[in-house]
Amino acid sequence: MRPEPAPADPFDLRTARVHEAEGRGRRAFALLQAVRHPGPLVWILPSHVPEVPMLRGLPQGMGERLYLLRPVGEADLLWCMEEALRAAPVSLVIAEPEKPLSLTAGRRLQLAAETGRTTGLMLIRQDAGSPATETRWQCEAVAGPVADSTLHEWSLKKNKRGTIGDWVVNWDGTTAAFTLLPKAGERRQPAEPAC
Repeated sequence: MRPEPAPADPFDLRTARVHEAEGRGRRAFALLQAVRHPGPLVWILPSHVPEVPMLRGLPQGMGERLYLLRPVGEADLLWCMEEALRAAPVSLVIAEPEKPLSLTAGRRLQLAAETGRTTGLMLIRQDAGSPATETRWQCEAVAGPVADSTLHEWSLKKNKRGTIGDWVVNWDGTTAAFTLLPKAGERRQPAEPAC
């Protein structure tokens, strides 16, 4: 099977599939995806996790579309994710499991995403990925040139249908707009003047 060509937008997650993001910047990646997916959003966090998205701190219009679920255990979290993925009106389901998924659980989630034509994004612990997911992203914050810089390095480590790569992204956290930057030490050469 030939790999699909790289999309013009490297962060365009395939619909009807489950994806993963790991690293300290995984929630920023999830927020960008939430801004880019119109329609209802479901974010599933274990009930004991103290950090929850603050509605007033989310990008404009996202809080009105967000449903936050707080299941008690890992089995309930997976059940919530599977049911939310099956719900056709939902555009994006974000979940934060604490344990690595078995291959069976990962396949169940993929089938649920296909049924609902919904995109799933699991925010996983480092190296806790499932072989069943479509893509896996490594997401880290990057020191910027100024104190309030909003730079991220997002690396596509696994992709079942295309290429992998690394991008340095300047994203302000408020809209779907972002800028791709060259990595440190990789300068773009100016174009040669026409004669």
